[in-house]
Amino acid sequence: MKMRDYYGYGSSRESEDEESLKSSEKRASRKVHCGYAPGFLLFWVTLFFALVIPLFNRLPEGLTIEDESHNKGAFIAERAQKLLYEYDVIGPKVVGSHENENVTVALLRSEIDSIRQVMLTGMFEMEVDVQQVSGAYMRSSIVNMYQGVQNVVVKLSCKVSTSNSYLLVNSHFDSKPGSPGAGDDGHMMVAMLEVLRQMATTNQTFEHPIVFLFNGAEENSLQGSHGFITQHKWAKQCKALINLDAAGSGGREILFQSGPNHPWLMKYYKKYALHPFATTMAEEIFQAGIIPSDTDFRVFRDYGNVPGLDMAQCTNGYVYHTKYDTYNVIPRGSLQNTGDNLLALVRGFSNASELYNTQEHADGHAVFFDFLGLFFIYHTEEDSSIYNMGLAVIALMLILISLVRISCNSYGSLGYVFFLFIKLFVLQLVGFALGLVLPLAVAYMMDSLDRTLSYFTNTWLAVGLYAIPSMIGLSLPTAMYFSLKSKSRIDQSYQLQLAVHAHCTIIAVLAISLTWLGVRSTYLCGIALLFYVGALAFNLLTSLHDRLFAWKLVLCLSQLLPFVYFCYLFYAFVVVLIPMTGRNGNAANPDLLIAGICALGTILSMGFLMPLLNDFRRPKLILTMLAILTITFAYIGVATQIGFPYRPKTNVQRVNMQQVHRIFYEYDGQINKEEFGYLLDFQNRRMERPLYGSKVNLTGLRTLDEDCSKYMMCGMPFFSRIAQTPSQIRWLQRSPLKMPGDVTLENINKSGSGNGTRFEFRLTGPPHMSLFVQPLEGTAITGWSFIRNPLDNPDKYGPPYYIYFCYGNDSSPLNFHIDVNKTNGDFNVPLFELGVVAHYLSTSYTRDSDAQKFIDDFPDYTFIMDWPSIYKRYIY
Repeated sequence: MKMRDYYGYGSSRESEDEESLKSSEKRASRKVHCGYAPGFLLFWVTLFFALVIPLFNRLPEGLTIEDESHNKGAFIAERAQKLLYEYDVIGPKVVGSHENENVTVALLRSEIDSIRQVMLTGMFEMEVDVQQVSGAYMRSSIVNMYQGVQNVVVKLSCKVSTSNSYLLVNSHFDSKPGSPGAGDDGHMMVAMLEVLRQMATTNQTFEHPIVFLFNGAEENSLQGSHGFITQHKWAKQCKALINLDAAGSGGREILFQSGPNHPWLMKYYKKYALHPFATTMAEEIFQAGIIPSDTDFRVFRDYGNVPGLDMAQCTNGYVYHTKYDTYNVIPRGSLQNTGDNLLALVRGFSNASELYNTQEHADGHAVFFDFLGLFFIYHTEEDSSIYNMGLAVIALMLILISLVRISCNSYGSLGYVFFLFIKLFVLQLVGFALGLVLPLAVAYMMDSLDRTLSYFTNTWLAVGLYAIPSMIGLSLPTAMYFSLKSKSRIDQSYQLQLAVHAHCTIIAVLAISLTWLGVRSTYLCGIALLFYVGALAFNLLTSLHDRLFAWKLVLCLSQLLPFVYFCYLFYAFVVVLIPMTGRNGNAANPDLLIAGICALGTILSMGFLMPLLNDFRRPKLILTMLAILTITFAYIGVATQIGFPYRPKTNVQRVNMQQVHRIFYEYDGQINKEEFGYLLDFQNRRMERPLYGSKVNLTGLRTLDEDCSKYMMCGMPFFSRIAQTPSQIRWLQRSPLKMPGDVTLENINKSGSGNGTRFEFRLTGPPHMSLFVQPLEGTAITGWSFIRNPLDNPDKYGPPYYIYFCYGNDSSPLNFHIDVNKTNGDFNVPLFELGVVAHYLSTSYTRDSDAQKFIDDFPDYTFIMDWPSIYKRYIY
């Protein structure tokens, strides 16, 4: 063969062109039969099911009490499991209830006393304090006020220790109404108790005292942790934190927040966590507010400046905050997994030299992730940026070298090869966009058909609905190009290589851009680039780069590890996020989130592999078959019972239901309006529509639009979060309901002079109450006995003002005052509206018989979290 120079085709250009075209046609004819394409795709599917899912679900064998003699100092899951059963049978543990304030506290004290009895008293000291605390702080736009909530606090220290820097370990023992809370957060509570036992009874010293905080008011807007970190005598000495919570039940706990700005914490997690499960991407998603949850970690960070780790149970989120969150859904291996990690981390952090002065080690964010639970990788954000940028630059340089090499070994000039690369880059860019857009389009279609959440029970539907369309989008532009292209001077094998280079270029540009924007999850691009750079470098250093099939084999081999990792990571997100879509309200289409996660996972795991479909004959037929699969999955999701989201006990529809008595008093004290009904909070996109046709009678169900236009806070006894989402609330008026008690507001004094007047009140009622305050025209609220944040920041918190009040073990009435100002000095007219709300959250309160019958009529796939509420509107 006569070689041409870089810029021309030599003197025999015409003959070489003909020879090039014949060679290309001959090599193109050596495409693999399309019948092997399903085998190629099934290989990767098999790898997912054979390796990824088993490793994701892997749990250690739970140790029994009999095993303890051979495993001195190890976490014993059986003992923790027995204690979890005792916790479970107590039932729901709502703040202010007998079950929470007395029975559970007694259980904790009893177990702590039993540990004290077997403690190595010659080595350790234990102090126990049952804190009763009152306070207030702002959470969102709500004044969050508490009185007499309880924390059980244990400090364990070595007698030889002189350190005044403590390690804080926190979980909570209260639960949501109607839920025993075995997963949230009984699992973590009993794990802490077993760790306390092992630390106190094992002949291993530690440098820093350990504070075990069992807080009794987390579900109540994080009040217990706030009371501890702002007022407890040991709070200021707490220098590092391990926070333990749950958004599911069973499985492994994930590390999803760290620091902030303390990468040294990751050094200890890497060294001591026996079963690592963590990712920076989870941290960024959580802190972006995509997940409808919050943890005590934020309170310790914001009010105590305590750095630490935030870990939570995350699988089987279907039972979270329901009556099905029980002892029997948590396998012993799950407790062992948590206990192994927690015990090792406590031992590591309690000997960490950094605790003496954590601020000296505040050195930016960390980037971290585990690989299939087998090992853990972390580095600083600065190092991660260098890696990402470096790999991107190396990738682009190697691609340039490859382009030169292709031009040297084919009949096209370097300019021709570069032009072809640009063309394929544009096609790959379009494919990248389609890989994202097509799943989102399917999600939009499912929403328009009112078939969101079709994957809620049968999660495999998400593969056909969202992952396969992403694969189609990735492949479609290049498939059309290779099917319709005219004859080329570059054979198809090289063109395929250029297409893969183009995908790598997109990833490299993304890596540079996202790193510049400070997105730490860019490490995913770094992983993708690392393995492709390795494969390309190997091919360039050998003759494999120019062989028809060899370079493709090297590419496939290089993609095994990134494919497995990306599938593992995004499968974890699907497992965690799908249950959350059932409690994320109706404001946003949840399928868009799941489609986006599936699309990103598909692009990262299959992006370098999908161009190889063009090495099979009839690639358009392959894509057609994939499209038929998507249509089949869509039909199943839309038209069959398989796509119905809910199932009894395991995958329930969540509805919060308040049995409401509301009364509107006018300025003269006369009742203007009084009615009873049910306030229904449907927590998912489909709202009440799945219930039509069932036994439950929803005749008369209506939105709150009319009430919200007429009354302060819609004239409803909103509870916390739902005050911010009235669009997902429905009102169903009913005949009079029997309430379990009453709420009393006394105006005990009115005094003042000039332009200011003070109103003094006394509020008496159940443990959970709220106040809504709305000044009328010409009147201003200038002061009150609550924290002043809303009054001092009117642009941020303007009226109506929302004060949430809760008491634990102290049922004293709430005495408060409100100061009003009026420019004309006339205080003998209506000045402000005051709404009083009482919530009877505990299951010990008797429910109305008609209301209970109404609940019983709901389908068995529905979980109703119900409680009676009273609302009284006054005008002063």
